[in-house]
Amino acid sequence: MRKRNLSIAVAAAAALIALSACAPSAPPASTSTAATAGSDTLTIATTTDVVNYNPLIGNSRSDYWVTNLMYPHLLSIADDGKKEPQVATKWGYVNDTTGFYDLRSDMKWSDGTPLTAADVAWTMNAVKKDAPSGTFYGQMANFVSATAVSDTRVEIALSKPDSSIVEEIGFWGNVVPKHVFEKAASVAKFANDGTDGGWVSAGPYTLKTVQVGQSYSMDRVDSYPLVEGGVPIAAKVVYRVFPDINTEILALQSGEVDAIANALPPAQVAQLKSSSGITVEEVGGLGYAHMTYNMKNADLAKLQVRQALAASVDYDAIRKVVLQDQAVSTGSSPLMPVLSDYYDKSLTEYTFDTDKARQLMQQAGYTADSSGNFPVAFKFIYSLQDSVTSQWAQLVKDGAAKAGITINLVGTERNTYLAATAKGDYDIYAGNFAIMDDPVTNFTLAYLPGGAINYSLVDDPALNDLIAQGTVATDTASKVAIMQKAAKIVHDQVYDNVMYTQNLFFAHSSKWEGFVTKPSELLSIVNPLSVASAHKVG
Repeated sequence: MRKRNLSIAVAAAAALIALSACAPSAPPASTSTAATAGSDTLTIATTTDVVNYNPLIGNSRSDYWVTNLMYPHLLSIADDGKKEPQVATKWGYVNDTTGFYDLRSDMKWSDGTPLTAADVAWTMNAVKKDAPSGTFYGQMANFVSATAVSDTRVEIALSKPDSSIVEEIGFWGNVVPKHVFEKAASVAKFANDGTDGGWVSAGPYTLKTVQVGQSYSMDRVDSYPLVEGGVPIAAKVVYRVFPDINTEILALQSGEVDAIANALPPAQVAQLKSSSGITVEEVGGLGYAHMTYNMKNADLAKLQVRQALAASVDYDAIRKVVLQDQAVSTGSSPLMPVLSDYYDKSLTEYTFDTDKARQLMQQAGYTADSSGNFPVAFKFIYSLQDSVTSQWAQLVKDGAAKAGITINLVGTERNTYLAATAKGDYDIYAGNFAIMDDPVTNFTLAYLPGGAINYSLVDDPALNDLIAQGTVATDTASKVAIMQKAAKIVHDQVYDNVMYTQNLFFAHSSKWEGFVTKPSELLSIVNPLSVASAHKVG
């Protein structure tokens, strides 16, 4: 996600109920005897180079996968979006404007320096001050400051009550070593490229060697208490860069790599499941694919035009043909079925009906020419690195054409796509969110003015007010009711056309086991616990 300044008006709230959490679950039991640290190298395929070695700056998936193995998070996540312990063992609220985290006492950086609350507080304060682009800063609208009240306890001061912020910045924000990063004038501009003596890690591995366009080699740390046994099993992890998913699959089949970091294309899943020597792991989806319509466009600012575009999409065909039935409808709602507490079955998917779409365009004041086409054309942007979206984008164009609406597809490489997104240089934006775990936070970022992922550029007072109410709601029942009302506005006004939520599949060599799956492509089988637990069979 990219950064924009957030402006969120919220009302006062009652005191927040303190949250607690249980101990993290151990890796699944192996079919063989318990593995111990050895000399093996785990080689993982990726399709992109690392752009930022600074985990406080968001960019590519490869950035996340590599830096996540060095810079831990306070919290992890379960398949249903609920948060789990990582560096933090407990978390919650002291009062309505003070949050807290209690930390493990056995974590240390790879140079031997203990990881303490001072690192956590410094990281949060630096992110707030320097405003690096990325999701971490995007969560901090109501954050004022963090204080290390002891070596194992951090308290955060809030400008206003916020019932989501403790879990969200605990999950999305990495912890960095204060004694390394404080040398930089700004964490937003710190390259952290290893040129000043190498990288310092508190994750299971430390980056050692970089060959741009080829590989990123990482060595095991001496101690990683989050994994069973306290030491990562593989001695080395190497990320190798390949041009596309097809060459990754060939490399896996030939034994050139042991795992693929990115999700498999739906069409490849069945084939690889039946391939000898390859294991396919299913990972729950906590995100969704969607299209947004730029409300700054005078045509798209008309509800009937957005309704017409929504009616021209064959959602069933996209899920059956492109996704091979590996995705489900959300009822065209940003509250997905996996978020069982919030999911509202009364919201139903937009109906595919090109005749209705034509009627809606006529009602909006447009007259078709002799060829049946209306005098509008929309620029539709998407990333060519996203093979699934690239396929269904054509189906969207074809459906719109049947309704007399012209869509011009503009598929580009990812950095160009991100630049166009940042500038608002599109009429229709298509993309995927990997993790949409907390409805209040998601709606804050996606639908409030200035929200970091408000790609429709919507500013609806009624919706804004509901999001503000949800931010300070202190009990689940109230929050659910509020956010369901907000979702209905998004659905009925077609501010966001949520296409589907998808379970993902990841492949690795059957010679390796012990992977620990986590939801989303960001975590999948390459999350720190999984990589540190993976080992050769036997």
